[in-house]
Amino acid sequence: MKAKFLLLPALLLVSAFAQANETFKVGYIRVMDDAQALVAHEAGFYKQQGLDVEMVEFSSGTDLIKAIVGGQLDTGVLGFTNAVAWASKGADLKVVSGAQLGYHSIVARDGTGIEKVEDLKGHSLASQKEGSTADVVLRGVTFKNAGLEKGDVNVLGVSPAVAVQSLVSGRVDAAFLFEPYDRIAQLVAPVKQIYEVGEVWPFPCMVVITSGETLAKRKDAVWKSLDAQRDAIQMLEEKPADAAKLIAQYFIAEPTLKTREQGEIPREQVIQDAIATQTFSAKLGQPELARIQELADILQEQGSLKTRDGKPFDTKAIVDLSWQEAREL
Repeated sequence: MKAKFLLLPALLLVSAFAQANETFKVGYIRVMDDAQALVAHEAGFYKQQGLDVEMVEFSSGTDLIKAIVGGQLDTGVLGFTNAVAWASKGADLKVVSGAQLGYHSIVARDGTGIEKVEDLKGHSLASQKEGSTADVVLRGVTFKNAGLEKGDVNVLGVSPAVAVQSLVSGRVDAAFLFEPYDRIAQLVAPVKQIYEVGEVWPFPCMVVITSGETLAKRKDAVWKSLDAQRDAIQMLEEKPADAAKLIAQYFIAEPTLKTREQGEIPREQVIQDAIATQTFSAKLGQPELARIQELADILQEQGSLKTRDGKPFDTKAIVDLSWQEAREL
């Protein structure tokens, strides 16, 4: 009997060790908004925190959030609207950190006569899929402020890479893009930027999301991953050239980018310039939290989010700021 009791602490120790060394899966989308997660991996910041991280790529925030809800991922960097849409249906999700403040620009092809957002009426525009954070902001903020109604603009929901290709081929007249695809489009297509949402309506485009269950069971690992991403944000801000060298291959396959007017440009330079336009922040302050609630209200107004009692969805229910409070951000 005594031997069994002696084995118990040892078994608990082994279990704790196994959990501590279990692979931690981070979901990401191949956009500059997710740069902190990519840099944390490539710079070894996750390893410095004692985490064995597996990076899992997704083509959309919708697919990424499904993986978090299904337990296939521990955390993900993605748009807030995906979290609130699922949470309104009962999914146990938590926003645990900020990532990037929204940079989304509209670039228009030369010769289309598009000089401002209002000029998009009657034209075609490439953007992300309906229901994405970008789409919600485009329709609920950008178009609304310009007096554009549903049907005024022919919006094509495509990937950012396809949007750039569509601009080059002339299939669309404009595109709503985030970095580095905005930067790439201006280098390879006959376009100019006419609008940037961050200048008129700053909002937390990307946040770090996990499930309530993961946060409860693997809080230490989640916090360590956030510490690693905080260090990555510091590198992006203070050493953008070093950060660009680490992640340029995620966005541009070839060592150089062939441009229309400047010849071949090293991909690291393109990405460094894209980083310079961004505002990365792990902290969610009161202005960001207020914007998050506004985004939820816009979703509800658009009919994409419905609550059982018909009342506004309270985003405080899915925001957990314990990490940032503990780190005194």
